[in-house]
Amino acid sequence: MITVTEAAARQLGALLIEKDAPDKGLRVFVEKGGCAGLQYGMTLDDAGLEDAVVERDGVKVLVDPESATFLRGATLDYADDLAGTGFRLSNPNAARSCGCGTSFEPAGEEAAAGHVR
Repeated sequence: MITVTEAAARQLGALLIEKDAPDKGLRVFVEKGGCAGLQYGMTLDDAGLEDAVVERDGVKVLVDPESATFLRGATLDYADDLAGTGFRLSNPNAARSCGCGTSFEPAGEEAAAGHVR
């Protein structure tokens, strides 16, 4: 499924404390949009029955079944550098990404499937 780095887990833990939402997880999803066709989204949410749940260092990252197709093998990281501050996805399923880093064109079977929100 998705790999969560130590930096991402640490930042998510701090965010959950700040938002007073210790039982929530970070939902990572894919939806239609962006300049490359699909875009990533993230929000704090409760786990659904069919979600894949990745736990690291006491925090949870949630992925719905449709988004999992596009995120299989991806890495969620957190960075604070010249390119900006925030969670970032490195996705091996992206044939190309736009400059903003939040929009991508899927490669292979994922492109043909086209099942997203």
